Amino acid sequence: MRVFVTGGTGLIGSAVVAELLGAGHTVTALTRSDASAAHAEAAGAGVLRGELTDLRTLRSGAQDADGVIHLAFGNDFSSPEALARCVREEQEALAVLGDTLTGSDRPLVTVSGTPPLPGHVSTEDDPLPTGGPVGGRAESVNRALALAAHGVRSSAVRLPRTVHHRGRGGFAGMLTEIARRDGVAGYPGDGTQRWPAVHALDAAVLFRLALEKAPAGSVWHAVADGGDAVLDIATVIGRRLGLPVASVPQENFGAIGPIFAMDQPASSARTRTALGWRPTRPSLLADLENIEP
Repeated sequence: MRVFVTGGTGLIGSAVVAELLGAGHTVTALTRSDASAAHAEAAGAGVLRGELTDLRTLRSGAQDADGVIHLAFGNDFSSPEALARCVREEQEALAVLGDTLTGSDRPLVTVSGTPPLPGHVSTEDDPLPTGGPVGGRAESVNRALALAAHGVRSSAVRLPRTVHHRGRGGFAGMLTEIARRDGVAGYPGDGTQRWPAVHALDAAVLFRLALEKAPAGSVWHAVADGGDAVLDIATVIGRRLGLPVASVPQENFGAIGPIFAMDQPASSARTRTALGWRPTRPSLLADLENIEP
């Protein structure tokens, strides 16, 4: 299968591209810089130069592909305005990708997060919340899934709060970088809130499975660890960096602080049964032992 991948050179995207190539697919990755283009080519992928905001380029990439995996997102959490801009850019990009594939019966695999349900374990049947700072992403995913009624084999892989590899990535990776900046391994609240996690290489397998065989309009959970307490995560970070561990104000985490503070465990039971997905890589707490002081 010829697969067009947006966001194919980040931590998750690199794993997805390698998984697709290893399974015999050919890949074209959207790249916005010389460095990311060189990274994609070194992995064995073709390159289509452009930004997520280059809608004509996105349309061209989707037109020439047998399937699309959308992973790109601006990831600018510096302010509510910056985050809102990233959400709008993704909305426009997904709309173009979906429109290009309409009536083709080709797969469109997009990405979202597992829904936060404080005090409850979320499943694939739970809807994504459309309020809050990233609610617009849920609306985009819902529109993509609705394309199942218009000849697109659309599906969504919901990623947990931390997708990790070699101690980096996701919310835990952000906690690490904030700890380096502030000199304390901080966490919001009392630290009992739970964050689900998955190793990037395990998540990549699920994206491939969704591309190859997920039914139109389906939702999947890439959850390996159902919910690690944030205090436990911060404790490993503090030990690896030689820093104190303490509760800090939610505001220390910027626009994403309210999400950091949520209890949001999740399950992937249905995903494992239906698609035969079996995560095998190290857990989050084990992988955080790779953090360099």
